[in-house]
Amino acid sequence: MKFSHPLIEGKILGRKGQFVMFVEINGVAERCHCPTTGRIGTFEIVGRPCLLSRSENLTRSTRYTVEAVSLNRPEDKIKSWIGINQNASNRYVEYYLNNGSFKDMIHVEGKVLREKVLGKSKLDFLVGDTYLEVKTPLQDIQLPIPEYVNIRKVSPFSDTSRLVKHMTDLANSLRTSQRAIILLVFLYDNPGFKVISRSSNYQEVFGVVQSSLSEGVEMWQANFEVTAEEVKLSKYFPLTLSGISS
Repeated sequence: MKFSHPLIEGKILGRKGQFVMFVEINGVAERCHCPTTGRIGTFEIVGRPCLLSRSENLTRSTRYTVEAVSLNRPEDKIKSWIGINQNASNRYVEYYLNNGSFKDMIHVEGKVLREKVLGKSKLDFLVGDTYLEVKTPLQDIQLPIPEYVNIRKVSPFSDTSRLVKHMTDLANSLRTSQRAIILLVFLYDNPGFKVISRSSNYQEVFGVVQSSLSEGVEMWQANFEVTAEEVKLSKYFPLTLSGISS
C-alpha cells in the first residue's frame, strides 16, 4: 500500500498532552498531531527519529501527523520503524482484505463493510457474516531496546473497558454468525504478541477474553512493515490464549 506522498523524517522534541508532539523537521520545530492517545512503549520518545505525513488541509491546527517512530539513532542511514497511527491500522487492514491478502484468515466475497453496530459496540468490519475487530497495542513494544535509549517508569494501564465490551459482543455475535475475529495489528515486526505489563484489572480482562475464545471467537495477529514509501503486510497468524498470557 503506497502512500500518496512519501513520509517525511523528523526528530521528536517532546510530547504535550495526548494529541500533540513537537518535532524537528529540517531544522524547524513543528507542532504535530500524535495519533495515539495512550503511551508508546516504555521508552523515552524524546530524541527518537520519526516519520510524518503532511496534510494538504490548510485549516488544520497541525500540518503534520506522526506516523512512526524508530529505536535507531537519528544519524543512522538505515532505520526500522514502529507505526503508531492506530486509526490508520483499519485502512491498512481494509486494503489487504480487499486484495485477498488475508485469504488464510478470511475469504472475502463482496463488499467489506466498515463500522457496523453490534450490541453495545461499533465493530471495525463486517466481512460476509463475520465480525472483525482490529486492535493495535502500543503499551509495550516487543523489540530489543538499545542501551542508548532511556527507559521510563510507567504505571499499569487500566483503560480496558473497550476491549472487554468488544470481546463480549464478538462472542454474542456467534449466536447468529459463523465466525468472529479479533485481529491484533502491529505496525512493526512483532515476533508474537505476549502480555508483558498486566493492567490493573488483569484478572477481569483475562476472564472475559478466556470466555470469549472458549465460545469461538478467534484471535489473530498481523504484522505490517512501515517505510517512508509504503505499508506492507509482512505476515499474519492465529494466536492462542496460552501463547499470549504472561
